[in-house]
Amino acid sequence: MFRMTFLGTGGGRHTAMYQTRSTGGILIEHSGGKHLHIDPGPGALTNMQRIHYDLSRTDSLIVSHAHPDHYSDAETVIEGMTLGGWKKRGHLYGSPTVINGEGLLGPCISKYHLGIINEVTVLEPGTDIIIDGLRTKVCRADHSDPTTVGFRFDTGNGVVSYVSDTVYTEDIARQHIGSRVLILPVTTPDDLRIPYHLCTEDAEFFIDLVKPELAIFIHLGVVMIKRDPVKQALATEKKTGVRTVSVRDLDVLDVGETLSFSSAKTYDDEWIPDSSP
Repeated sequence: MFRMTFLGTGGGRHTAMYQTRSTGGILIEHSGGKHLHIDPGPGALTNMQRIHYDLSRTDSLIVSHAHPDHYSDAETVIEGMTLGGWKKRGHLYGSPTVINGEGLLGPCISKYHLGIINEVTVLEPGTDIIIDGLRTKVCRADHSDPTTVGFRFDTGNGVVSYVSDTVYTEDIARQHIGSRVLILPVTTPDDLRIPYHLCTEDAEFFIDLVKPELAIFIHLGVVMIKRDPVKQALATEKKTGVRTVSVRDLDVLDVGETLSFSSAKTYDDEWIPDSSP
């Protein structure tokens, strides 16, 4: 089983500031019920409450780089993973800026939170790691945080690539050739480029080179949201011939013999998990 719940599909400072969409990253269930969080930024905790997800079920956490729309909820995820700091467990994976800091960026996780987690790994591009049984390759990105990394997850039913924030270059894209699912942070529409991010035209270049079965737009900026990311994705699909979708907050992708989307069941009632004291 490999299931991805998109806790937040927005990205960039303005979407994060105004929470036009949540900027909460992705929750993955895999390898016999293990749970992995990727980049829990603003909105992650709120949306986990909405789907009644108990943070104590979390086994590992990835933070790809030191920007708040990717890490702001990470320390609370760690507290959930460790039962409020009472049980030393779980694994944190982070870029060098996230864990150690570099220049004006980071560190993003306090010494206290690094101390209550069971294990911490600093990520370097080109390395292969095993995350709770999930074979993962760490990939390069070219972003304003110079240590930003992306990932290729071997699901057993094809590779799912989470590209992370980056500009487009052929070298960056070639790392993801062979991916069945390509998750792209498409921050701006059409050919409207801003530094260190992808626009729709860049996404088309990326998809043409990688040729996945499915491409997914996330990390949508305010201008992209105004321009209708669904139409942007459909235009990309028409140009590339690759199925392309722009997901919404709490959409769920199941990766098996087929790829299927659904919406997470949400609740309006007050909820307290069984693990709560």
